[in-house]
Amino acid sequence: MIILSANNITKTYGIAPILTSVSFHINEGDRIGIVGLNGAGKTTLLNILSGRLALDSGDFFVSANTKIGYLRQSDNFESEKTVYGEMLSIFEEVIAMEHELELLSHRISEESSQGREVSKLLHQYDDLTEEFKRRNGYGFKSEINGILNSMAFPEEFFQKKISTLSGGERTRLALASLLLKKPDLLLLDEPTNHLDIGTLKWLEQYLRAYSGTIVVISHDRYFLDQTVNRVFEVENHKLVTYEGNYTAYAEKKRLKEADELRKYEHQQKEIQRQEEIIRRFKQHGTEKLAKRAQSREKRLDQIERLERPSAQPGKMKIRFKQAYQSGNDVVVVKELSKSFGRGEEKRQLFQNVELDIKRGERVCLVGPNGIGKTTLLKIIMGETDPDQGHIKLGHNVFFGYYDQEQNLLGSGNTVLEEVHSAYRLYSDTEVRSLLGRFLFKNDTVFQQVSSLSGGEKARLALLKLMLSGSNVLVMDEPTNHLDIASKEVFEDSLSDFPGTLIVVSHDRYFLNKVPTRILELNGDGIENFLGGYDYYMEKKQSISSGRSYLGELNQKTGVESRSGAAARGGNGGQSSDASPDLVGGDDGNGLSSMEARRRDKEEQTRLRRLEKEQKRLEESIAETEEKIEWIQHEMCSEEIYSDHEKIASYQSELNGLRELLAKTYEAWISLQE
Repeated sequence: MIILSANNITKTYGIAPILTSVSFHINEGDRIGIVGLNGAGKTTLLNILSGRLALDSGDFFVSANTKIGYLRQSDNFESEKTVYGEMLSIFEEVIAMEHELELLSHRISEESSQGREVSKLLHQYDDLTEEFKRRNGYGFKSEINGILNSMAFPEEFFQKKISTLSGGERTRLALASLLLKKPDLLLLDEPTNHLDIGTLKWLEQYLRAYSGTIVVISHDRYFLDQTVNRVFEVENHKLVTYEGNYTAYAEKKRLKEADELRKYEHQQKEIQRQEEIIRRFKQHGTEKLAKRAQSREKRLDQIERLERPSAQPGKMKIRFKQAYQSGNDVVVVKELSKSFGRGEEKRQLFQNVELDIKRGERVCLVGPNGIGKTTLLKIIMGETDPDQGHIKLGHNVFFGYYDQEQNLLGSGNTVLEEVHSAYRLYSDTEVRSLLGRFLFKNDTVFQQVSSLSGGEKARLALLKLMLSGSNVLVMDEPTNHLDIASKEVFEDSLSDFPGTLIVVSHDRYFLNKVPTRILELNGDGIENFLGGYDYYMEKKQSISSGRSYLGELNQKTGVESRSGAAARGGNGGQSSDASPDLVGGDDGNGLSSMEARRRDKEEQTRLRRLEKEQKRLEESIAETEEKIEWIQHEMCSEEIYSDHEKIASYQSELNGLRELLAKTYEAWISLQE
């Protein structure tokens, strides 16, 4: 059943078109991912669908009684409630029903004790109890606790004022609030920002089981693969629909673009060929060929000309270079620990952290939110002191830092001033050229930094980092706010960087592509995993299975279960499912496949013969035309045109060559058709 349908939606800002004649429909139960470059109009589309923004023309309808929930990128609570109080307010009607049930119960008890008729009250109580159950009256508090914990809000956060939360915490709370409301149509704008890997996995599972319809804007390719079954691409003010997840979309888009380019190039080649035939026909001036030329010109004019496939929108051009090489030992950390607060409010972030990072390593740091990953980066760079332990930096280590909050950018500067103030040796022309490589063009270089979008600030920060010449890049969530095209360029540039990378990231696609090693930070230190994200998860599951097996074994044998390093050291006795038989039996397609190969081979042989014959005819045409030209030249000489016998002989030969040329052309034309 269609729950939302849009027809020819158009939206402009000033004279700049954002969306032009966009049409689509959304079915009940769809999981739709919206992708496109930053500024393409994705958020504008969601604002229109949620009723927050008026469209210029077109229309859309939402089926009756459909409740819409919308998570914006920058949801800021104005509430002065506590975290838990805000969640309770979602269930105000249920809480009121609970209070009414208590009053009814008390009244029934009083009335019955006085011997009065209470059947009407009992019916009322039963009806209200059924509605209370239907609204999860007995379980809503557990549901609140579960979702808050899943969104990385432990119980000590429940009584915190919302006004004291960070931007990331507010975003997570907004998402928790929206999930508790359970709207029929869930609109999510970049919901994965500020979520750690554990929370991301929980959210993916939650959305897969969600009974409603989901429309999500996301640049998280891994998340899209796990959650969506349709993709809306917003590009060049239009919307194109693809079936499948992100990987399916990317492959279909690649094939579509290749097919469009192939068809365009084939048509252009055919047009040029026809124009050449027409030119040749006209050149020889015979009545028959002139008519053929005229006929071909008419047919050529009637061809529907394909437009050249639009060039891909500009991509960021980034290349990280190091001004000089560091020593082989980059960072050595011993017995590092860090906590915040004092006395009873003291909170331990981590302890016993040991690190040894070598030149050229690409190290990614993961772990739950609040464990201290950003703090560890700042300790390594010397911006924060540890409680215990020490750090040794190698020879010629020069850090370059990317801050996920973009606090290192001067909000009062223009884009041009921001770069120029840090790198004064560059002229304005050189700076503008560099900014153009990062998609800041024309008047956009005069925008205030404070007015830039998250993606624009990210690109500006990356440009400054690229110009720093640092040999150790320390980056905190660098792919947040980058669109997919920019992420791909950024990832490729990091893979080519000759220096050292220390990166905090929850972008699992990035974690599969960039790191040579993943470090998982926990309260008791760091665990090392060679390779990317998939190997890291496989190893984690293997370790978890090993611990589970040891626990079961110890229970069966009456031995107390061991934990920590002892459990990690065991084999685990992990069993794995038998892998599927990749060879398989005959699926019945063998003969058809052989027949198809035989036909392909025959077709290729036929095409080669045609090509060979075409080449022979073209050579014959060229040779005949040369002879005709030579005879015509000779007939102009006095020696020939003054001798009537010679001129008659030459004329006879010329007529024969023209007849041969016409027949050869006929044969050549039949091959073309």
